[in-house]
Amino acid sequence: MKKTILLTISLFSISLIQAQQRTITTAVPFLSVSADARAAGMADIGVATSADAFSQQWNPAKYAFATNKQGVSVSYTPYLTGLANDISLGQFTYYNKISDRSAFAGSLRYFGFGDIELRKTGDPDEQFATVAPNEFAIDGSYSLKLSEKFSMAVGARYIHSNLKVATDNGDATAASSFAIDVAGFYQSEEIAYSRFNGRWRAGFNIQNLGPKISYDNDEISTNFLPANLKLGTGFDFILDDYNKLGLNLELSKLLVPTPKVDYTNGTYNGTDMNGDGVIDNTDYNLATAEYRKTGWFSGVFKSLGDAPDGFSEELKEVMYSLGAEYSYQDSFALRAGYHHENITKSGLRYFSLGAGFKYTTVKVDVSYLFSASKIPNPLENTLRFSLTFNFGDKYEQY
Repeated sequence: MKKTILLTISLFSISLIQAQQRTITTAVPFLSVSADARAAGMADIGVATSADAFSQQWNPAKYAFATNKQGVSVSYTPYLTGLANDISLGQFTYYNKISDRSAFAGSLRYFGFGDIELRKTGDPDEQFATVAPNEFAIDGSYSLKLSEKFSMAVGARYIHSNLKVATDNGDATAASSFAIDVAGFYQSEEIAYSRFNGRWRAGFNIQNLGPKISYDNDEISTNFLPANLKLGTGFDFILDDYNKLGLNLELSKLLVPTPKVDYTNGTYNGTDMNGDGVIDNTDYNLATAEYRKTGWFSGVFKSLGDAPDGFSEELKEVMYSLGAEYSYQDSFALRAGYHHENITKSGLRYFSLGAGFKYTTVKVDVSYLFSASKIPNPLENTLRFSLTFNFGDKYEQY
């Protein structure tokens, strides 16, 4: 499908249309989109759920607790279906347990914007050029059990973003960067309670720590990667040999500095940056330039306590999700979740539903999202699909 360049503007503005007080925006936001339908069915929860093939995105330390020796997964996520039918996110993941204590994994994530038709206004005789912007990331990780109940993992990621449209000067260049993840995962043994057995889980993941990305190779135009901290916990109610119910809570915070600007309703309401006694768009541009000069490493530490309104605003930057998963004989699953972000930040709030079906070594998952706020969600009313193949010996037998 061919679209005008106006669609591109819509894509880049999707996180700004809510323009509340001090919304934090980053480059390559596709890294934060849930690629697998299992996590999506629980409102994008995955840092402390049980291990699966898609753990690479959420918490690679979970691979050390995988029960199958190897696994392959593929997923497909339509994006902005209300605007176009050829924008999507796809992901391929592979993991392999080297031993009972360690595993490695790799994945490829590709985000395609479809075909965009370029036009010049006022030139009806021009032949239209078509471009296909895209972004991708290649990941690798290694996980190791440090004890029978706890594992850690490190991951590395190469990011390539080819979004800049060529001008008459032909200056369209792709941007690239790299990032690392550090993760940990805890899973208790099965505990016998009075009426059921249970298992505790907890995890953390510090993601996308790496240099800022720039399309113009200058300090002012650089953008932060979506570095974030995820913390999660969960508990499995093992009711009998067939029925299990998992409840999960996950907290997330961007490790990106809070903008010191307040730009709402077309008016800059921040600080007089040039000292001329007038607060206007010139001050906004100066404040924005100063913000973008912040280094990515120092920005991680600043993000923990730099909100202009103090600790109360820092709390508003924390996002949380609640999710539940009921499974029967590990062959059928039903899922539900709720995600919440403060209205003065991004304001995204949504419910999700999902289901999973497993037959021998093949597992199919689907999910669906319902918006719970007035802020448009690019995944609203979208079905997501993922497919998993697990094979090899079971590690419980070793």
